[in-house]
Amino acid sequence: MRVSILDDYFDTLRRLPCFRKLDGFDVTVWTDHVQDRDALVERLRDTEVLVLFRERTRITGELLDRLPKLKLISQRSVYPHIDIEACTRNGVLVSSNMHAGTPSYAAAELTWGLILSGMRQIPEQMASLKAGHWQMGVGRTLRGRLLGLYGYGRIAGALAGYAKAFGMDVVWWSSEAGRARAMAAGETIAASREAFFAEPDIVSVHVRLKPTTRGIITKRDLAEMRPDALFVNTSRAGLVEDGALLAALNAGRPGQAAIDVFDIEPVTDPADPLLSHKNVIATPHIGYVTEDEFELQFSDIFDQITAYAEGAPIHMINPEVWASRVSIGIEI
Repeated sequence: MRVSILDDYFDTLRRLPCFRKLDGFDVTVWTDHVQDRDALVERLRDTEVLVLFRERTRITGELLDRLPKLKLISQRSVYPHIDIEACTRNGVLVSSNMHAGTPSYAAAELTWGLILSGMRQIPEQMASLKAGHWQMGVGRTLRGRLLGLYGYGRIAGALAGYAKAFGMDVVWWSSEAGRARAMAAGETIAASREAFFAEPDIVSVHVRLKPTTRGIITKRDLAEMRPDALFVNTSRAGLVEDGALLAALNAGRPGQAAIDVFDIEPVTDPADPLLSHKNVIATPHIGYVTEDEFELQFSDIFDQITAYAEGAPIHMINPEVWASRVSIGIEI
């Protein structure tokens, strides 16, 4: 079975123990990023199983219509980048382990690193020192400050633990159901949405991107933040209303942002307005990019492939595709 893996920028997967799960498959690993449809069609023409690195490549209906040999897409977590309806129409099964109950500690750790970097001016202090200068400013201690966590989920829960270890107070906001769970767990809920954005020293967003959460952080929300506050987003750029973060930073509320995600990725233009903003600390979507996290994620992804090859697919997003094949006796 021909397997193609897209966007393994540093050819990392071959070096991981989990890659042995693909022994016996005909595997091609692509280390560059291509989004051009014609180039992808040429690249994937004979592919039967496609492995995705999260949202690095969008899988559109127009692309799927030109890949008649494709039978399975195997990935992990949410799938806003995949046209599931087009997959079903083309008879392509999508398997994606939603890893219930397992937080991404890699993403939580990066978020905490960005918080520390923003509050202690680490990137600016390093740049000053390397430029032949000494200290460039005065940072702020975390102990005793207030962290606002938007989204009562697994990654935010890990962040709350880090914050408490650093002597910070934590306040929450989320959906109504999320607030109810947080309250039942004895957590502190903000008195209102406005208070949630207005009071913390730091606001960090941890929500999955789906149609109902796109643009959930609005211009009005950001305008409530203090001029000395830090806004952190390592989840998805689409959670913030289009253009709202740049406009808010230009208006001085919040005073600073630390981000790991962008509307269009990869970002390669150093003049990008958000990337080049003097009050932005940015990383290139590396929240999940660690060897440990890759081993965890791709072990699941490769298990999905072997399960499919054995005729017992798992973690099916569009199970009707498999049911249809079984009903008419199509072999994989």
